[in-house]
Amino acid sequence: MRALVLNKYGVDFEQINLPIPHVEKNEVLVKIYSSGVNPIDNKIRIGKAPYATPNLPAILGTDMAGVIEDVGEDVINFKKGDEVYGLVGGVFGSGGTLAEYVSVDANLIAKKPNNLTWKEAAAVPLVALTAWEGIKDRIKIQIGDKVLIHGGAGGVGHMALQLAKIDGAEVYTTVSNEKRHIVEKLGGIPIDYKQETIEDYISRYTKGEGFDVIYDTVGGETLNESFQAVKHYGNVASCVGFDSHQMAALSFRGASFHGIFVLIPLLKGIKRNHHGEILAKISTMIERKEIIPMLDPRTFSLDTALFAYKAVWDGSSCGRIVIDIQ
Repeated sequence: MRALVLNKYGVDFEQINLPIPHVEKNEVLVKIYSSGVNPIDNKIRIGKAPYATPNLPAILGTDMAGVIEDVGEDVINFKKGDEVYGLVGGVFGSGGTLAEYVSVDANLIAKKPNNLTWKEAAAVPLVALTAWEGIKDRIKIQIGDKVLIHGGAGGVGHMALQLAKIDGAEVYTTVSNEKRHIVEKLGGIPIDYKQETIEDYISRYTKGEGFDVIYDTVGGETLNESFQAVKHYGNVASCVGFDSHQMAALSFRGASFHGIFVLIPLLKGIKRNHHGEILAKISTMIERKEIIPMLDPRTFSLDTALFAYKAVWDGSSCGRIVIDIQ
């Protein structure tokens, strides 16, 4: 099979031919049609994610969509020919998706939505799982809650926005003026973070009380501001809470913080079946048109994979970046 291998941090991939992976008892062999690119993929490529980086040389790539070609003897929920998707590898201990085939733990995958193309399906897993863990698993949104999502036009943000809307929330999101149309299309209320201060939008949208729920997908100072913008006894979740932060503002509000790290099942081998269960529910929501994944219109292949990674890193993408494998 063709595969892209990273031999050294920060350089281009090397395209080589490798044997098709062997399938263990609990695994399936997937012929990959599309590989989704996430910010974590490029962090690994440049050596900036020591908590997830595989030993080099390595095949990177976390998300994929494809067809099952072989099934391990202990797998009962899938069969050859099933069209599936999932967050399956590209981190320490797991083979990646920048290849024509990958063997994956069957617990990590689900049947792909039947109304999505391969590219659209490969754009979904990591961002949908990250959004779900924050909005559905860790925080129980009530109908009418005021929810603030930082970065609502981004990968995780646009999924979190839609999940919160499904649960009956009134959703606000910080966004640039250039991308406000994305938020509005999905039913969110845009807040131009370049024009409005935190004091402005807390006063304007919550009468100074703060938001019931805040999901931060930006990190840094934005997370600090989230601690000031949450309501008393509210909830703040972040999928990028990797820096040092002052918790006093949060504590004095009696609010709770939830750290979201979607790679735990891959890295630690725990609760992998939950990811498969979430993706099965996401498939149903997408088929009902309750969730619409955003896709960047550009086309990339294994030959141009480095450009795809750079497009995610430089912020030029409008929607999810996906690499065509087949």
